[in-house]
Amino acid sequence: MYKILKSNLIISVLCLAAFCFAQKNRNSKTDVQQKIKQIDNLVKSANEVGILNGNVLVSYQDKIIYKASVGFTDATKTTRLTDEYRFHLGSVTKEFSAVALLQLEEQGKLKLSDPVSQFIPELPGWAQEVTIKDLLQYTSGIPNVNWKTIKNDKDIYNDLFLIDQLSFKPGTEYDYNNNNLFLRQFIIERIAGIPFKTYVEKYLFLPLKMNSTIMTPFETDKNIAHGFNNQAVPDRAELPITGGTYTTTSDLLKWADSLHSGKVVNKDSLYELGQNFPISDSQSALGNTRFENKNLKEHAHDGRAGNFEALLFSDVEKKTTIILLGNNYNGKLFDISEAINAILKNENFKVPQK
Repeated sequence: MYKILKSNLIISVLCLAAFCFAQKNRNSKTDVQQKIKQIDNLVKSANEVGILNGNVLVSYQDKIIYKASVGFTDATKTTRLTDEYRFHLGSVTKEFSAVALLQLEEQGKLKLSDPVSQFIPELPGWAQEVTIKDLLQYTSGIPNVNWKTIKNDKDIYNDLFLIDQLSFKPGTEYDYNNNNLFLRQFIIERIAGIPFKTYVEKYLFLPLKMNSTIMTPFETDKNIAHGFNNQAVPDRAELPITGGTYTTTSDLLKWADSLHSGKVVNKDSLYELGQNFPISDSQSALGNTRFENKNLKEHAHDGRAGNFEALLFSDVEKKTTIILLGNNYNGKLFDISEAINAILKNENFKVPQK
C-alpha cells in the first residue's frame, strides 16, 4: 500500500510540475503576444501622426517578435515599403570601417597607436601626430571635409593634402567629422591591398550572410528606398563616394548579433571600439555603448543621411534589439525606440508625437 501511495504521489507531483510548466509557457506566450500588439499599435500610430515612414524590427530574448513596414518607398508615395527595402544607415555605416581596422589589428597588421603616416607616408606632417585610435574616437584634430569642392573619393584624398595644420593637438579634444572616417578607409585599402568596398563585402557582409547589404557607390539595384522630406521633395542624388551603406532591418540585426557575440572581432577589440573621448555627448566608433568589466551591456547608434534616418539599439544583457530605418526624417526614432523598449520591460511609456 505504501509503495502505491508513494507512486501516486510521485505521479501527482510530476503532473503538477508539468501543469505549472505548461501554464508558465502559456502565460509567457500571452505576455509576448500582448507586447507585440502594443508595439504594433505604437508603430501604426507613429506612422499616422507623420513621424515614421520606414521599417521596424524588434528582437526579444533572441527571437524576432515583430517586423513591420509603414509608409512609402519614395516621394511619389505610390509604392508601399516592404521588409525587403534597403535604407541608408547614415553614421551607423562608420561601424564597418572601425571593425575592419580592429580585424587588421587582431591579425597583427597595425596597432591603434600607429600614426597615420605609417600607412600613408605622403600626407603632410600632421599625419605623424594622428593615430588610428584618434580616427576611431574623433580626436584627430583634422578639419572636416570641404563639402563645397568634394565630388568623389579622389577629391577627398587630394583635399587632405591642402590641410596645413590641425585644429587641435590629437587626443586632447573631440570633433566628430567625416575626414576621420575617410582616412580609416584609405588606411584599410593600403594595408589590405584592395578597395575598401571590396574588403567590407568580402570580410564582413559575405561571412555574416548580409546578402541584402550594399555599399556605395552602386549604379542600379532593386528595393532601394529614396529619401524625401515632409513636403514630398526627394533628396538630391548621392555623390559617388565610397562608404555609405544601404541595408535591411534583418541584415542589420545579423550585424548586431554577430558583433555582440564575438563573431566579427574578439571581446577586447569590441571593448576598444566602444571607448570614447571622456566628455558628454562624445561618440565611440560604435556610437554610444555601456560596458561592465569589459562586457558589453548596451549599444546604441543612430545615423542620418539626407532624409534617411537609422537607429540600432541593443540591450545585450536582456537580449533585446530594436531597429528603426526610415527615409522621411522627423527626428523621432529615439522616442519610438524608448517606447518600444518600455513595452518590452512592462513599463509605462508615452506615445511619441510630432
